[in-house]
Parts: sequence; structure tokens; C-alpha cells
Amino acid sequence: MGTAFKKFCIKFCCCCCCEDEDEEEKAPLIGHDTLDYFDREAKKRRDQETNLWSEPGDPSHSERDDDRVLYKLLQCREQTQRGSRGYRRLSIDIEAMRDVRREVRDKWKMILENLGFMAEAESLLNVSASASYDRMRNAASARSLLQTLHNETSLFNSKEPPPERYLFILDRLIYLDAAEDFVAKARRFYPPKDDDDEEESNPLGINLPLLLSRMNQNISGGEDEDEDESEPDD
Repeated sequence: MGTAFKKFCIKFCCCCCCEDEDEEEKAPLIGHDTLDYFDREAKKRRDQETNLWSEPGDPSHSERDDDRVLYKLLQCREQTQRGSRGYRRLSIDIEAMRDVRREVRDKWKMILENLGFMAEAESLLNVSASASYDRMRNAASARSLLQTLHNETSLFNSKEPPPERYLFILDRLIYLDAAEDFVAKARRFYPPKDDDDEEESNPLGINLPLLLSRMNQNISGGEDEDEDESEPDD
């Protein structure tokens, strides 16, 4: 009935009531400004997870050396011409740091899944920048377990203090009565490595000075000129 009435109006009426009705039907329920806001917030959350900041409570991303380096590399890349040699090298350095952090996260995920948290592993590992130490139920115990994991396993690829973000994960595991089992699995799957093995598996610690040097060269505008003479094209 509605379709026939529209055809009648189009054929015999000199008005645009049907067109107006179509326009009203096509009008979005949510304004573009609101959609843009949600898109920005979603991108911000994705960026936080991609960068995996070691200190969730540090909005400046500068308390740890690796956080500071990664943040500055990202800022420097934003000011570099896309597609240039400097942009590509910065992207490689950024992904190298992200890969090291993802490797640690993947180790934790594997142990969680082995403990039976197949469906819950991702949510247990999710720590956003809004995480608060005040909300932790077992902060002291979580910190003690984190230090144990750092000293007695090879979960972390650095001799530097372990990332604070894993305190929140251990706090959750303590609440679930699974923390001790997690530590036992970590000792079994990732026993400590000797110094030679640690050097081979710790590119983040080895490359931090190099990354800082490249970043400073790029800021001063001399990166391309200095490295074009010594390195082949990508």
C-alpha cells in the first residue's frame, strides 16, 4: 500500500513529499561529530594496546626508558614525511620495539591458555592506560610474584625492572587463585637463560642507544645525509 501510494504521488502530484520522506529516512540517527568522537576514542584505545605502554599510570609515557624512546619515535615519525627513508627507518625501529613487547605478551598468553583460560586470556592481559593501582586487591603479593618471575624465568627479555602492567595481571590471577600455578608454569616453560642467551634474545636492550641516536639524527635533519653514505636502500 505504501509503495503504491508513493508511485501515485510521483506520477500525479506536483510535490516532493515523497522525496522529503526518503531524505528523512536516510538521515543518520547519530551526528557526524559524535561518530568522529567515537572513532577517535576507538583509535586511541587501539594505539594504547598496540604500543603496550609498560607503565599504565604514566600518561606521558616517559617514566621508563623504553616507553620514552618508543613515544619519541612515534612523535618523530609523525613529523617526518611519509614514504621517506627516515620515515621507513623510524617505522622499522617502532615495530622492532613493539615486537619485543608483543613477544612477552604472547608468552603470558600461552601460559594462561595452558592453565585453561582459553577464552579469558585476552581479557586478562588487557591493561589500559586508565588502570589504577588503588583498585588492586593484592598489590604487595602481585609485586612479589612479578619479581619472582623476573628473577627465576625468562618471561621478560631484559634485565631492567619488569613492566608494571603485569602487576595488574598478576593481581587478577591472585584473585582467581591461579597465580601460583602461573608461576610454576612459567618456571617450567621459560627457565632462566645464561648471559649469552639473554644477549641474543634481548634486542630491545641492545638497540636502545641506537634508536636514540637515530631519533636525534632525524630531529636534527641529518639522518638521511649521514646514513645514505653507509647503508643501502631498503
